[in-house]
Amino acid sequence: MSRPKLEVADIFRRHGAAWRAANKAHLSLGQRRVMTAIEVCRTADLGGHVERCEDCAHTRIAYNSCRNRHCPKCQWPAAAAWLAAREAELLPVPYFHIVFTLPAAIGAIAYQNKPNVYGRLFAAAAETLTTIAADRKHLGADIGVTAVLHSWGQNLQHHPHVHCIVPGGGISPDGKRWIACRPGFFLPVRVLSRLFRRLFLQGLEAMHAAGELQFFTDLATLKDADEFRAYLAPLQTTEWVVYAKKPFAGPKQVLAYLARYTHRVAIANSACSILTRPMSVSAGRTIGRAVVTRARSCAWTLASSCDASCSTCCRTVSIAFATTASSPTPIAPTSWRSVEAYSMCPLPRRIAMTMTVAQAVPTTSCLRVLVAEAA
Repeated sequence: MSRPKLEVADIFRRHGAAWRAANKAHLSLGQRRVMTAIEVCRTADLGGHVERCEDCAHTRIAYNSCRNRHCPKCQWPAAAAWLAAREAELLPVPYFHIVFTLPAAIGAIAYQNKPNVYGRLFAAAAETLTTIAADRKHLGADIGVTAVLHSWGQNLQHHPHVHCIVPGGGISPDGKRWIACRPGFFLPVRVLSRLFRRLFLQGLEAMHAAGELQFFTDLATLKDADEFRAYLAPLQTTEWVVYAKKPFAGPKQVLAYLARYTHRVAIANSACSILTRPMSVSAGRTIGRAVVTRARSCAWTLASSCDASCSTCCRTVSIAFATTASSPTPIAPTSWRSVEAYSMCPLPRRIAMTMTVAQAVPTTSCLRVLVAEAA
């Protein structure tokens, strides 16, 4: 692949110092470090090594990369590894793509309380899917789901929503057979939407009562309990957006789409097309979005925690059938609703996500056996 004519690093190097000076009151130390890392990535500042061909003796100097989680050039190997691991977990069954989206009014609260609200978004989405799927009126099975948080939309504005990849079926309550959903239909969207709305708002009110939410600027009045309840009141009757559809090209297509965001920032090098000598509007907007959005995801899996220094506002959680070394005999989880907490992090704190499962879960290979027997 040829190097783009213009990269985010080029804009940072030319306009970064002036932009930082003009916005110094709004930048954190972590954001400054991100800009510096991108600026020096694959330059002599980080050192390098010499590659030499054993046949023709041709030599080439290769400078070291910054390996920063927000650098557009340094995350593709990690994204490829994540995609390969998720594809290995796929079962030979139909899959469904489900998206849970927060209303704009909640998005404003989420922007000021990313760890708590994003965590509640994951928890509400997971509990909604597992609760409705476990209901015998709908599916009557324990399901798994891989969920990925996107904190921004196509216009790069704050727009928190969760993409879920869900197999079209689950394990029977006795753990001995696979229960498939109806062809082309997984769960009723309106039922999912209303339960998701109720669970999320209940969790949000509980966090407010416990003093776990902070409010600033235009939302400062929401510190008062009555004002907060009045703010949420209209949201209790509006329809929340839940999208559910079987992907046309199969689950691998959706996973490939999500993989492009699990280890990547919002502004890719391919999006850079204009660079002028003075600091242009395009350059300033690119720097602002690249620094402020910092929307990269970190892949976390069931019953695990992030062991790296996380400094992003986007997270990935796998609530899927874990590939653990459990008993060779398929064992159904007591309840997927034994998930206790999701902990997200804003820049630049170190965080961990913990989930507890009351009983060992079946391995992916055991699930494939159940699916084969059901077929």
